[in-house]
Amino acid sequence: MIHLTQTELYNGLEAIGYPVAYSHFKSEPKAPYLVYLFAYDNDFMADNVNYAEIPNFQVELYTEKKDPVAEEKVKAKLKEMQLPYNRTETYLESENMFQMVFTIQLIGG
Repeated sequence: MIHLTQTELYNGLEAIGYPVAYSHFKSEPKAPYLVYLFAYDNDFMADNVNYAEIPNFQVELYTEKKDPVAEEKVKAKLKEMQLPYNRTETYLESENMFQMVFTIQLIGG
């Protein structure tokens, strides 16, 4: 876990070269593209005080077909930014797309 702001996260994801938006796009871009959003917090608390904010974010990669190259680009960027991640993959039948979700934590972000 590293101290990183949402702006720094956005800038890092944008550097991958795919369209990026918080939560959603007004009009869906051509895949592959990335969406990131706050998922939940895991704050450190003691004595009824939140001592350290630890927000968990989802970085979602959308592709039209299984795309190991796009996945590797996202994984490499998260590693470069020193952001450990967990990931899951889902095929969205209604969208006819793959969704790879990377869950990360930003301390104080």
